[in-house]
Amino acid sequence: MTVLPSNPSTNPNPNFLPCQTPLLPSPPFPIQQISRVLPTKPCFRVLCSSQNPNLPRILRRVPDWADAIKETRMQQKRRLYKHGDWVLHRSSLRHLRHLSTVLSSRVILSLVPPVTALTSVAAAVAAYNSAVDLNWLPPEFFPVLRASSLPYQLTAPALALLLVFRTEASYSRLEEGRKAWSNVIAGANNMATQVIAVVDCQSDALLRKSLLQYIMAFPVALKCHLVYGSDIESDLKNLLEADDLAIVLGSKHPPRCIIEFISHCIRSLTIEKTKLQLLESKISCFHESLGACEQLVGIPIPLSYTRLTSRFLVLWHLTLPIILWDECHWMVIPATFISAASLFCIEEVGVLIEEPFPMLALDELCNALHESISEAMANEKAIQENISAKRKAHFTSRNGCSDSLN
Repeated sequence: MTVLPSNPSTNPNPNFLPCQTPLLPSPPFPIQQISRVLPTKPCFRVLCSSQNPNLPRILRRVPDWADAIKETRMQQKRRLYKHGDWVLHRSSLRHLRHLSTVLSSRVILSLVPPVTALTSVAAAVAAYNSAVDLNWLPPEFFPVLRASSLPYQLTAPALALLLVFRTEASYSRLEEGRKAWSNVIAGANNMATQVIAVVDCQSDALLRKSLLQYIMAFPVALKCHLVYGSDIESDLKNLLEADDLAIVLGSKHPPRCIIEFISHCIRSLTIEKTKLQLLESKISCFHESLGACEQLVGIPIPLSYTRLTSRFLVLWHLTLPIILWDECHWMVIPATFISAASLFCIEEVGVLIEEPFPMLALDELCNALHESISEAMANEKAIQENISAKRKAHFTSRNGCSDSLN
């Protein structure tokens, strides 16, 4: 993994800014603009309209506005579904509810620039052809723009396959991210349970407490490492001691730093070798999940496929008014609008879920883990007393049976 230089003056590439999280790309609009809606954090690098110096400023206003809304919505915290949410989710009124919120959907708002541009092209083609038909323009110099629909009939299946495969590949990445985080939460729960059961709460009380803090802190640090705009200091200040937090914040890779804390803390415990090896074996789950998550963030779907889908969609809709003119005339404008809104919407959903972690309820998963571990620690004494009482009762009953037999 290549780490970017921390000093901008020594950075040979001016497109990169100082970054603690090297695998994540910069926001698709100026960092001055995003600072008004998001916390100032390490940036990402993505090509967009605002990075194109040849595009006039006035033409960048709508794309920058749509991108700002989309990126702001990407920072919203997701929540885990409960029974009531599922009832609402499958309600017969869901279609009406979804239609009522269509104007506030970030997917719909992000379609405003391309759909508006393509619909404007359709209106221009319709106006030009109408002017030629009405002899406002000399037909011998200005022919009507029309073409056969056969090429579209032949290429329509190819466009459908491109969109289907693109969306399916993005959903597969979302599923991989979900599985990786399931392993993180399950591994942390498992390790915390083993620590509570194995480590003596008297001889290693301080190490035991610190180890459980590190285990709870790892998913939070991983979440901040993966999701742009996260405030790692604010998220970890209630989980780690001040000296530990300073070391983690000074690290270039906070999740790996916390894994090192866990590893050193386990080696310092005064427990049997077999139990020590059991705890050390649990760390591999964190390494595997960390690697899987970083690959998902750092390696997108092949860019050639994404560019091909985008170019195919744009060229398809640029020529659509010419193809439909003979049959639709001025109706090419709403036809182009509906087609562009539908197909670009499918492509936009694929792009949004390609980066899986902003789509997952990571904050609630971390909170659920903290509650689970805290509850296990709180119930530990009561459970031990209950088990001890049952053992005594068992031995008492056995001794009573032996006395009666004698």
